[in-house]
Amino acid sequence: MENNPSSSKSDRKMIERNRRNQMKALFSKLNSVVPHQSSREAISRPDLIDEGTNYIKSLQIKLEKMKEKRSNLLESKMSENASMSMGLKSPQFKIQQMGSVLEVVLVTGLDFQFMFNETIRVLQEEGSDVANASYTVIENEVFHTIHCQVGESANATLRISEKLKKFLYH
Repeated sequence: MENNPSSSKSDRKMIERNRRNQMKALFSKLNSVVPHQSSREAISRPDLIDEGTNYIKSLQIKLEKMKEKRSNLLESKMSENASMSMGLKSPQFKIQQMGSVLEVVLVTGLDFQFMFNETIRVLQEEGSDVANASYTVIENEVFHTIHCQVGESANATLRISEKLKKFLYH
């Protein structure tokens, strides 16, 4: 093995040149991804590293805020779903006519009590005389039963049914 000083010197020069080229390429890459305050001026390498560091820190803060927002949205969605399972589902009704007596059964969640009042209003608008109204609460549902006097006409029942559908489902 020959100890040639010029060979080892040229090897070191080559290694150093490759290192500088690699550093230049890495700085160029960093420069392309970091947003600059003033894009017209050339930026020194230490300033580029500083801007890169600040940019990464700002992205980390932004990421944390987005994670927090996502978490809040998920919690909100979960509580909304829990509310839905606790009786906030859409109301349902059934109308049955037996001669001149009309029976309306309205099933709502606990937070839909106003629907009972609106159902009574619709029945009275159509000329029905409410004879009896009662309710029963089972878990998170309220079952309202309304008995009223209507004419023998099937049209009255149909009109009431259509008005209730329009009110409850639209």
